[in-house]
Amino acid sequence: MLIYSMGVSVDGFIADRDGAFGWSVPSEEQFRFHIAQTREFGGFLCGRKLYETMLPWETDASMRDDELGAAFADVWNALPKVVFSRTLESVFGNARLAEASVGEEVAVAVGATRKDVGIGGAGLAAAAVELDLVDELSMFRHPVVVGGGTPFLPPMTKNIRLDLVETRTFGSRVIYERYRRTREESR
Repeated sequence: MLIYSMGVSVDGFIADRDGAFGWSVPSEEQFRFHIAQTREFGGFLCGRKLYETMLPWETDASMRDDELGAAFADVWNALPKVVFSRTLESVFGNARLAEASVGEEVAVAVGATRKDVGIGGAGLAAAAVELDLVDELSMFRHPVVVGGGTPFLPPMTKNIRLDLVETRTFGSRVIYERYRRTREESR
């Protein structure tokens, strides 16, 4: 499956009006949960901004200064990544630049593993949602209203039916919500 997962504000934004997302820094409990989730992926597709945000996990040794940081860095570095960018000429580590369309790259990534594949970055995920490629949406809903910014989902022209398959409330009062796409069988 293709899974889109991000931290969001109560009003549905992954970054505020200034592009900041410091309000979504995970607690230790959430970080452990993120590590476990990331370990289950067989690949990850990301946009340029998310790739650059996550790059220190591969290049900055100080990210490994504690047990959790080292554990996440190990998992993230091992994960095959496809980066969508119009401006980058090269990428680092276990990543490659996308060479084909979103649909084609999703098909290749999902076909290359028996595990789920993650996707992140608002623009890239929006394109995958619009192409009907995303199977699950996972949100870490933070108790903050930011009033605008980068939305978790793009404006849609049709309804998308979902089933709530998991929830969890962390000690930080962040609520994890996992929704699976309801796909109507053709008649």
